[in-house]
Amino acid sequence: LYIHLLSIHVFLLFIEMKLEEQLKIKKFTSAFHRAALGIIFTGNWLTEQTNSILKPHGLSEQQYNVLRILRGQHGKPINMLSVQERMLHPMSNATRLVEKLRVKGLVKRHICEENRRMVEIFITEKGMKLLTDLDVLVKKNESAVFKTITESEALQIGKILDKIRG
Repeated sequence: LYIHLLSIHVFLLFIEMKLEEQLKIKKFTSAFHRAALGIIFTGNWLTEQTNSILKPHGLSEQQYNVLRILRGQHGKPINMLSVQERMLHPMSNATRLVEKLRVKGLVKRHICEENRRMVEIFITEKGMKLLTDLDVLVKKNESAVFKTITESEALQIGKILDKIRG
């Protein structure tokens, strides 16, 4: 936990630098260019934050995403296509991710009786416990990462990002 909090502190110092200083760019070609690079840079930074929490637990960001999707099913099965459609990284190989999680005992696969070609996936108790443990760390990380903005600003950022994706 100490190492994780130290890495958050180092990253917060790192991100507090202006983008121009961080990327060593004197002038952007436009405000849109700066915004695009800022989004990419910040997205990568947030990914690193998440990975620093997940890696000690043997999870990748995509595996964590699958587990959260399965938890959201509240015990109901979900097929592989539905998992793939809900992934934050749409190009992820959901079949490979689910297999890695199955080997770790975090999910179970079940062949659908009505359609033998369809595989249904469930989260195990072990997977649920891991997510519950990670929830505490993720919440602390969110608090640290977003400590400099208000909830209203966070909502505004979300709306702007939705608008960009159009």
